[in-house]
Amino acid sequence: MSAAGRSSADGVGRGRNGLHLAALSLLLAGIVSLLTVAGALQPFENALQNAGFAMRERPASGQLHIVEMDAASVAAIERWPWAREHYARVVDQLHRAGARTVAFDVDFSSPSNARQDAILAHSLARSSSTIILPIFGQRESHDSARQLDSLPIAILRGHALLGSVSVAPDSDGLVRQMPLGTLNAGAPRPSLSAQIAHRSGAADTLFPIDFAIDPDTIPRHSFVAIERGMFDTAELRGKDVVIGATAIEMGDRYATPGHGVLPGVVVQALAAETLSGGVPIRVAWYWPLALAALSSIWILLSSSRASVAARAIVTAGSLLTLWHLGSWLFLMRIEMAAALFMLGAVTLLRSAVLLHREFEHARLIDAETGMPNRRALERNIGGGSGGHTVTAMIDEFDALKAVVGQAETANLLARIEDRLLVSGCEAPIYRVDDRVLAWVSKLPLYELENLLSGLAAVMRTPVEVAGRRVDLALGFGIAEEAEISGAVHAANLALRSDDIWTYHEDAGKAALEQQISLMGELDLAIEQGELEVVYQPKLELAIDRITSAEALVRWRHPTRGYLSPDTFIPLAEESNRIGDLTLFVLQRSIDDLSEWSEHGVAIRTAVNISARLISSPDFVEQVERMIQSTGVPPDRLIFEITESATLRDPEGARETLLRFRDLGVAISMDDYGTGQSTLSYLKNLPLSELKIDRSFVQHSHQDSNDALLVRSTVELAHQMGLKVVAEGIEEMECLAFLRSIGCDYAQGYFIGKPMKGEDLLGLVTGDLRSQREFGGLGGHHLVQSF
Repeated sequence: MSAAGRSSADGVGRGRNGLHLAALSLLLAGIVSLLTVAGALQPFENALQNAGFAMRERPASGQLHIVEMDAASVAAIERWPWAREHYARVVDQLHRAGARTVAFDVDFSSPSNARQDAILAHSLARSSSTIILPIFGQRESHDSARQLDSLPIAILRGHALLGSVSVAPDSDGLVRQMPLGTLNAGAPRPSLSAQIAHRSGAADTLFPIDFAIDPDTIPRHSFVAIERGMFDTAELRGKDVVIGATAIEMGDRYATPGHGVLPGVVVQALAAETLSGGVPIRVAWYWPLALAALSSIWILLSSSRASVAARAIVTAGSLLTLWHLGSWLFLMRIEMAAALFMLGAVTLLRSAVLLHREFEHARLIDAETGMPNRRALERNIGGGSGGHTVTAMIDEFDALKAVVGQAETANLLARIEDRLLVSGCEAPIYRVDDRVLAWVSKLPLYELENLLSGLAAVMRTPVEVAGRRVDLALGFGIAEEAEISGAVHAANLALRSDDIWTYHEDAGKAALEQQISLMGELDLAIEQGELEVVYQPKLELAIDRITSAEALVRWRHPTRGYLSPDTFIPLAEESNRIGDLTLFVLQRSIDDLSEWSEHGVAIRTAVNISARLISSPDFVEQVERMIQSTGVPPDRLIFEITESATLRDPEGARETLLRFRDLGVAISMDDYGTGQSTLSYLKNLPLSELKIDRSFVQHSHQDSNDALLVRSTVELAHQMGLKVVAEGIEEMECLAFLRSIGCDYAQGYFIGKPMKGEDLLGLVTGDLRSQREFGGLGGHHLVQSF
């Protein structure tokens, strides 16, 4: 997939994830809304508001005073109901003191005797204070919805304003809010507190009482003391006064949040104090809940529990700050319980999900190494996608642990994991047993075999752990994807039988079927010319020019794609098709040599000859006829053979090589150093050159042991009259080392990757296009063509 494609896919994934989180947030908001409407969160809201009152506790303004009908007054007057002349004398005293407002929370809806009513009426009429008399409504009976309105008697109403003293307790019996006005006697009436505070509003509109005001700080005066003039008139000048009962025997008491049971007159005074600062703005629960729902998406996006906690604290802190400042500065009464409940639910939900993931992750991870474990492998292969489980069992693992120590065992396994991944194994690598690593391979079985062969070679190089060089031996097992135990068993069999790998039964059958199918397709590819021959250049170090190349075969399968030579060449050898394949490569090389010769280019081409073909008379005769029938000088051909080709039948191999040499073909010993032959043995063969294996050359400029082997091989080969080719050069420093020890030829990716014949021709002739395409020999680093 292209970068743009991945970016688009990532964007779609993030978009879908965002939609899912938004949907979850809306669902939770809906659930919280239902709980709020049902009243389930009201206790939480009440507790939250009470906490806010405690945080913002403050004294009363001092503008409002209470004249309380207290126990002392009851004792002094001695009878109930009190004669209205007592109220008249209090009004007169407050008038003389200069009180601004005199409000009564006393029922005057029933007439007394005419004389007493007249006395109070005259007192009200001559008072300069604003007089407010109470009005209230009550149900006719328990089972009746009809409201009976109680107004002061007519003689008193003419000299006073009316204010509703109705109280609206919540369902739990506590008074938390008061009306701005009520409907009484067919008309809207402002409440007593609204009249005192000079606030207007709609009837039956409730406002929250600010219980942050300490009721004990509201100035109080005994009724009887005022009546008798036993008070400082300066204290009441310009003040608002509420007169009402506080004596317990008079009843009229209400439960309130945070302050217990208060007399009705105190509740009225707190309501008036609240309105004196303005009418509080009630912010309904659904507005904070909407903010919480949006913030919840941010919390749900958290990737760790610490992040969840941090984001939840930030969000909750922001909402609480808004709630507190809104109440303190802007008279806002924000219903925050639903929002905080949702934040808590989202936080718990996301934390639970992440905790579950952490638990699952811990169950799927090997504690010692941090690699995914067998349980993780079983989960990942549950779908059965058609791949194979490959296991690598470490031989003598207990002894290795004893050598490196328990503390370094994880480091040892990590080094093995690195080598597996670098060598082409598909991530992730699992630790399925104490000494067994595994992975799932999607490669065809014939390619997987080649991969394991390469892994075995890579693992022969010691691993350095904690300053120690440790030798490793691995046995590989292959099984169907779901057969983990089968793959482990197969790896164990491989170790005991000294094989590189062993198949579990079903996988072995599948491998055989694939090999048979591939070899049938190889026959067709050779017949139809689907194979391609490419050339990897060799640099002659003495003259700094490309004078030779190695012919390599490539197969771009029409359905399987590019197939590595290591995939089909071993199968061709096992199925006796290697002869036809080699003759195809040889003929194509001869054709290209002929074409290059027409352009005045004389370079040599090396063709690999399988060990199986050295002892084949038919193959040798076919090669002789092919070379003799062409006009290309035979000395431009080099046949590369391996040490194993001469060890099976030394005399027969020597005779065959002599026949090739008599034709004029040079003989090169390929992969020297990986077998058991010595230079003294090889001197009996008609060789022209030695080709040192890349495993010794690649790091010879860094590894002293490799450097010693390469240097001594070059010196001894020169003493025997042989040229030396070093393969595997990938760095400038390696090439410089080879120059310094007198090596004859260098081959490797630093010189050039395999390329088509026409590109090699352009490179050798100095064609400008090819120089630009492949680089130049000035830096000995050719841009890759294949």
